[in-house]
Amino acid sequence: MELAIDTSTDFCSIGLSRQGETIAELTWHSGQSHTVELVPNIVRLLNQAKITPQSLRAVFVAKGPGSFNGLRVGISTAKGLALALSIPLVGISTLEVEAYPFAFTKLPICPIHNAGRGEIATALYRQNDDWRCITPEHITTIDTLCQQIKRRTLFCGEIPLPVIEQLQQRLDRHAIIPDPAARLRHACCLAALGWQRLNIGQNDNPASLQPLYLRQPPITQRKVK
Repeated sequence: MELAIDTSTDFCSIGLSRQGETIAELTWHSGQSHTVELVPNIVRLLNQAKITPQSLRAVFVAKGPGSFNGLRVGISTAKGLALALSIPLVGISTLEVEAYPFAFTKLPICPIHNAGRGEIATALYRQNDDWRCITPEHITTIDTLCQQIKRRTLFCGEIPLPVIEQLQQRLDRHAIIPDPAARLRHACCLAALGWQRLNIGQNDNPASLQPLYLRQPPITQRKVK
């Protein structure tokens, strides 16, 4: 049994899977309450499935990009479980988790997150003979992204409405944007990707796995009285 943890944004999802096939899942809107909600919801999920933590054989975690607090909570929890239970840990890009449900379209898939400061976090994936990342995760602007899109592309993720409007206006028929419900992340996709990586030995060292922020967290300086 494997546990998948995704606390990358305000929407969180956790799941239990058997060899990558999800058997139980819980998805909720957390806001900024990741710290107080994650562990109780993991306990709830385990209880519903009538299994103990000792039954887990791996932990999969979404490693970002995303919110600084959400990623810190999710990855810290995943690391703690992996170390305490002596089981493998696999970190997967949050953008890849968002893109994966649309692999069947065979289109270029471009997940988008709001990165603040008028910028977006994005990447590009596609399923041909195999699933692959065409353009790695990076920070850019919507203007630059639109200039790079030359063919029909599926956009997914928690895309801000103004960005959706710009994509539709500037790319017209080249921009394919599923309904919001279809773009919501689910732990089942994280579990499927995590199991694939685990099977080819691409697990992570709990001591060295870090959140994929793309931009350094803001540092708040204390005022000197």
